[in-house]
Amino acid sequence: MLNFEFHNPTKVLFGKGQIAKIKNEIPEGSKVLMVYGGGSIKKNGVYDQVTKALEDFEVVEFQGVPPNPEYAILMEAVKIVKDQNIDYLLAVGGGSVIDGVKFISSAAKFDGEDAWDILAKGIRTYEGVPFGTVLTLPATGSEMNSGSVITRAETKEKRTMGGPGLFPQFSVLDPEVVHSIPKRQIANGLVDSFSHVIEQYLTYPVAAKLQDRIAESVMQTLIEVAPKIMKDPSDYDAASDFMWSCTMALNGLLRMGTPNDWATHMMAHELTALYGIDHARTLAIIHPSHLRHNFEDKKEKLAQYGERVWGIRGGTIEEIAEQAIQKTEEYFHSLEIDTKLSAYTEDYEGTAEIIAKRFKERGWEGLGERKNVTPDDAAKIVSMSY
Repeated sequence: MLNFEFHNPTKVLFGKGQIAKIKNEIPEGSKVLMVYGGGSIKKNGVYDQVTKALEDFEVVEFQGVPPNPEYAILMEAVKIVKDQNIDYLLAVGGGSVIDGVKFISSAAKFDGEDAWDILAKGIRTYEGVPFGTVLTLPATGSEMNSGSVITRAETKEKRTMGGPGLFPQFSVLDPEVVHSIPKRQIANGLVDSFSHVIEQYLTYPVAAKLQDRIAESVMQTLIEVAPKIMKDPSDYDAASDFMWSCTMALNGLLRMGTPNDWATHMMAHELTALYGIDHARTLAIIHPSHLRHNFEDKKEKLAQYGERVWGIRGGTIEEIAEQAIQKTEEYFHSLEIDTKLSAYTEDYEGTAEIIAKRFKERGWEGLGERKNVTPDDAAKIVSMSY
């Protein structure tokens, strides 16, 4: 097991009726900026619950964070924070809204001239405007980690940011919100969280037995609850397992003491930036090709995954590993998610070269757990995904 330091300060309030408790988590007298997306929270009852919980606070609302949180829109919120002396931020939404609030938190305290530098130059955030979250769409795990991904439409870029100052102080996870989520978004959440586990688990063995078992249990739970939650989002028990699995998939615990990959995410982000394809679906496009391209490096963990998660028995390591990739693709397909870029756009020719060029310009010469996925490798992987 590799050396590690683990610290996660986010307080989780899980279960029915927990939204009412946010009034106890925000410092008394705070001026709160409540940030949300397209307005679905006004249809499913979450908005009313949140505003009631905040009735003793001065609240300013900022609506309109898009599914891929857009830099220019978020900068409007940053201006409000500065101009109106906002003390506290509250993200009410899914991963995009929460990621957006993390950027607002960071940018409002940023001393530089151009807040985009936080992303473009990888500047870590050690202190931001404090914030909490009310999760309405399980998927990204952003409610219990310090990472964020922001899009800039004018340059068609999607970049990451993070730092110890960007953990939510608290997050409310009420599984009852799942009942109003469209089937497409539930499928996305299942794939996104499953992908997060893959990135931390399908690397190479380092004798981290507990982390392996936890990772495998998260994947097994997602596989088990997928048909239930897709069929009936109002199934509270299935929704609970779904929501908590999404959070556990990326709250930092699984990566402790283990090598991590994340090359798939870097390639997938580019597909979303270029074509506007849902993040989870770009992950489903890239994962199988990435696993096959780096088969020799990953086959031991792939075989372990095949045996423990999918119950594959018999055959060589290579045979079990290949069957495990096939099972992963079949899982994505069972959620009605295509795994080829050509299913989403007719304009895919040349995509591999564009992504390789961007990676070279950013100096990303070695991605993946072994730092050996070059821009040329990325081009081959993306081409395999057409």
